[in-house]
Parts: sequence; structure tokens; C-alpha cells
Amino acid sequence: MSEIQRRVAIIGAGVAGLTQAIALKTKLGFHNFTIFEKGSEVGGVWRANTYPGCSSDLDIHWYSLSTDLYPYWNKSHGLQPEIQAYWIELSKKYSLYPHIAFNTNVLSAEWDDAKQQYTIVAEDILSGTRTTSVAHVIISALGILEAPNLPYEIPGVRKFQGTSFHSAHWPGLIDLRNKRVAVIGNASSGAQFVPSISEDPSVEVVNFIRTPTWFMTVPHIPFSDTAKWMFANIPLLMRLHRAWIMFRFVAPLHLPMGDKALQKQRNAMAKYILDNTPDRYHSHMIPDHPPGCKRTVADSGFLKSLYRSNVTLNFDGIAEIVENGIITRTGKMLPFDVIVYATGFNGERYPIHVRGLNGATVQGYYDAQGGPTAYIGTAVPDTPNFYLINGPNTGTRTSAIFIAEVQVAYILKLIEPVLTGSVSSFTIKATSTDTYNAKLQEQLSRSVHVHCYSSARTNGTDKVYYPFPWPASVFWWLLRRPNWDHYIAVGAEKWIWARRIKAVKKLLKCSAGLMLLWSYVGLRSKFDMTWWQTIIMNRG
Repeated sequence: MSEIQRRVAIIGAGVAGLTQAIALKTKLGFHNFTIFEKGSEVGGVWRANTYPGCSSDLDIHWYSLSTDLYPYWNKSHGLQPEIQAYWIELSKKYSLYPHIAFNTNVLSAEWDDAKQQYTIVAEDILSGTRTTSVAHVIISALGILEAPNLPYEIPGVRKFQGTSFHSAHWPGLIDLRNKRVAVIGNASSGAQFVPSISEDPSVEVVNFIRTPTWFMTVPHIPFSDTAKWMFANIPLLMRLHRAWIMFRFVAPLHLPMGDKALQKQRNAMAKYILDNTPDRYHSHMIPDHPPGCKRTVADSGFLKSLYRSNVTLNFDGIAEIVENGIITRTGKMLPFDVIVYATGFNGERYPIHVRGLNGATVQGYYDAQGGPTAYIGTAVPDTPNFYLINGPNTGTRTSAIFIAEVQVAYILKLIEPVLTGSVSSFTIKATSTDTYNAKLQEQLSRSVHVHCYSSARTNGTDKVYYPFPWPASVFWWLLRRPNWDHYIAVGAEKWIWARRIKAVKKLLKCSAGLMLLWSYVGLRSKFDMTWWQTIIMNRG
């Protein structure tokens, strides 16, 4: 591809950002891009989340790039160190490191409509030095796991004198032996590290649970050396294995269920929880909300760990955090040495000031819409050449990498004309965005997602901004190619004429094909008639 002084900025060197960078190189042959990464290594959530037991919820052969399958995973569900290593190796394979500005936080990006480019201000986290650069396209690959959520609504969060941290900021050298550890929250992260840290009987763990969650069994099955050899050496076996996993998640069978089916699912999940939980917790363990309203937690050992003498669940609620522990709402004072917040992430706000046309900002648009909103989770009105990966309402029951790959393929189609100089910019129309989101929110209003307080909703109870309400196959269908009528194109005269000429050529080819077919049918009919008449005459 001819690079006509065009530049792309990717924000975030996590899974989505690296996927986009690899595609720029391999699909478009484009190399003039920079990845801004606030951390010191690639990997995103897999770099940041190093807590014990951190692993993928999905089968690891499905939670990897379709272009770079890996036969040597140790288990059906990958652990954080090997997932991180996988993305480091891909970054080396595709020579991405020279493109990455590590320890760099993007502060702002503002669109210059006259120059058709963004001015980006970034800050070196270590030195505080600020730099300014330009880019014609910005791709935000931050996702929703960017900002850890600390429950400052609990009185006294800042009073605690012991060690406290969010699970996404797990201290690498912390020693929990002979410590009293409070764990606040029992969603995905807490359910993974509680079994790991409580293996040591000297670690006393109290898990504070405000709202019980639904669990499903997800055993981590080891791959034998034979299985790894087969994946590596038998043609198509690994891809067929991945295709089977993909079929289970993407096939359009995950449609809204009727009341009877939902009740059957609820009963089965409740039975699983009660069958694997000590009797003393049974009255507290079954959620009031329906399955699927909040994220279902993969149980790879959490419920079993509740039988350990050093693990206790507390449902009393937290009244206050004090210097040396936690006071429950029943008035009981529990002393602790360590508090771990497994309280999820805040995805309601876009963390970077991005200004587009006429002073419009991404966060301003979110606020005006009552929460994060985008066109198919990818584009935002009034922000030219700005695209999101894993943006609003892209959460599905399938692999986040699959969703990222679908979005990356779509974004490539949008930015290729810009990078070749055929178009200056594309901006999604507000009307198209409104129409799409009206249908999406109407569907969500009839779903389980509105039946509980959830971090996937603005302020916990308002707009549902994270889940995608239809099967993942529908998401792929919507993004299989751009609907150019939904976009405003600037500097696109040559591109428009080229598309028209291409359409005319296609029409002429079709017309010529039909004419040839018609001529063939006519000649064939005449030949068949002559042949039949000859037979009749000979018989006569």
C-alpha cells in the first residue's frame, strides 16, 4: 500500500490494539502507526491482572487469534502467564515493539477539520514529559477493563492502615502467609483468586458478598503431550477443534429463551450451586435476579474452596472500613491485615478527552445519550476517523477476541480509503447511530439485563451500555461490510467516482452475462427444436 503521509494512532497495546496493529501490517501492508501504551509491556488486562489463579473464562483455543493458533496451551483455559506470553510472542513475530510508545498516557486528541487530522497530546508517565503528535486515524483499543472500580461509597475506604489494593493491581511481592485477608466482591476475579490464596491454611480469608452471583462449572482440563502433538502436527485438527468451540458460542442458538426454558436454566444453576456449597450458606447463595442479568461467573474451584476451614463468606454488609478492619452492618468489628477489592471496573466514562467536530467530545456524547453509546459499538457521531474496539454494547457470550477481530476487519474497510489518500475522513451519521441504538435498546428492554443492579448499566440501574442483545453471529453480520450511506465522507470525490465506475462495471458484467445466457438459451432452444423435428421427419 502506498502510504501518502497518513498516520494511525492506536490507544492501548492490549489484545484489541495488538490485533489491530497486526491487521494493519498483514492486511493493508501499512506500517506508519504508533501504539500508545500506559504500561511497560504489551498484553492489556493480561499484563495488569497478575492475581493468583487469573485465567480465561473461555476455552483458550477460542480465546486466541484466528490467524495465529497455538497448539501448546497447557489447559483448556489459559492462565495469565501463558496468555501474556502468547501476546508478547505475537508482538515479536510481527515486529510491533518498534511501533509502541510504552509508559505513555494519551491525555487528549482534538480534530482539526481544516487539516483533517488529530492533534494528540501524550505524557510520559515516568518523566512527566508531554509530547504532541498528529494522526489521521485514531483507534481506541481500551475496552471496558481500563479503570478499576474502587467502592468509595463505602465509608472509610481511605482510612485502612493495612495493605489494600484492587485485584487488577496485585502487588507482585506480597506475602499473605499468616495474614487475615478481606476480599470485597465475588465476581470473576474474586472467584479465581480466593481458591488460590486459601490453599495456604495460614491465610484466613473472609469474602464479603453484597449480591450473590450465578455460577457455571468450567473445569480446566489439562492437555496431554499427545493432544498438543496432534494439534501441532495433524492438519486442520486444531482449527476444527476451534471451529467446534466457536460453533457452540456463535451459532444463532443463543436467542432469548421462553419463561419455561429460563426457569429450567435457573433451577439447574441453583442446583449446581447448592450441591457444591456448604449447607450453612444455602440461604444466601441463590441470586434474586435471573441468570444472565449480571455476568455469570465461571467456577473453576471457588465453590469447592468454601469447604476450607480458613475461608468464610460474610453476607452482613459493610457499614464502615476503619484503620484496622471492617465493621459490618450488624455492628461486628472484624480485624484484617489486608483488604483486596474484587469490585470490577468502571466502563461508564471514556477516560480520554477526544474532541471532534464543532467541539463535540466522546464523553459529551455519552452523557447526552444517558451512557456509553456508539454505532455498532465502533463509531461515534461527530468524531471523524475515530473508532472503538470493544466499545459500547459489544459484550456477548463469546470470545472478546472474536468480537475484536470482527471490528478490526470492519475498521480496515473504513480506513483503507483514508490511508491511500482516496478519502480524507469518514464520520458516522447521528441519525444512523440513533436508529441502530433505538432497536438495540428496545431489544435490551425486553431482556434479563434490566432486572438487576449491574455494572453493565449506567449508575447501576439506568441505561444498559455493555451487553449486545443478539447472537454474536448477528454482530458479525452487521459488521461484515460498511453501509457507506450511514457515513459522511469528506474529500471523497475520486473515491465516490471510483465506486460508481466499479458499480457500473459490475452491472455491465452482470448484463453481459445475462445476455450471453439468454443467447445460449435461445440457440439451445432452436437447436433442440431442429433436432426434434429431424427425428420426427426420419421416423416419418
